[in-house]
Amino acid sequence: MDKRGTTFLPFTKSIYLAFAKYEHMDKALQTMINNMPEKTGKSLDEWKKILKAKAFAKHSEGVKFLKSEHGVTHGFANTIVTLSKEEHHSEEDLVTNQYKGKEALLPIYEQLLKTVKKLGSDVVITPKKTAVSIIRKKQFALIKPATKTRIDLGLKIKDKPTTDRLENSGPFGTMCTHRVRITSSDEVDQELTDWLSEAYQKAT
Repeated sequence: MDKRGTTFLPFTKSIYLAFAKYEHMDKALQTMINNMPEKTGKSLDEWKKILKAKAFAKHSEGVKFLKSEHGVTHGFANTIVTLSKEEHHSEEDLVTNQYKGKEALLPIYEQLLKTVKKLGSDVVITPKKTAVSIIRKKQFALIKPATKTRIDLGLKIKDKPTTDRLENSGPFGTMCTHRVRITSSDEVDQELTDWLSEAYQKAT
């Protein structure tokens, strides 16, 4: 309320509702991406590589190709083509940008990648703008440089009790069920590997 007694609550509420709407849309998109390997047979990264090789000039051509040649439903086809056009960075560029100014965390990141690759040949590693998604049939882990000194590892292990180290998902929200804060490569230990393995086994 200002000096004239005017309240700004309606404006504040409208801003809140707008952000809530976009947050909901973002979560819906993330869910769609997570389900892509199961519903379409390939991850978003794999579809991007296929479309890149075809180099369609028009959006509609890419959608038609995915539907007619690969049996992808319209909703998924439209999303795949849209995201493929929006993403102009290579996977290496995405990771480099994530760790710009946080290069000290790269040994932890590399150790985590080494660990998840050993879980199975069906593990798909998909770098995004702010994190790296680890997918089997569904996303089961997220690697995110949270600060200059810490990586947050998000895990999806339904019904798993939390501990002092295996915290609730925190900023990951519904994308994960748990979070582990990692500040050293030494913390990528057997306990953490077991949690990753459990998340991997449940991602079917």
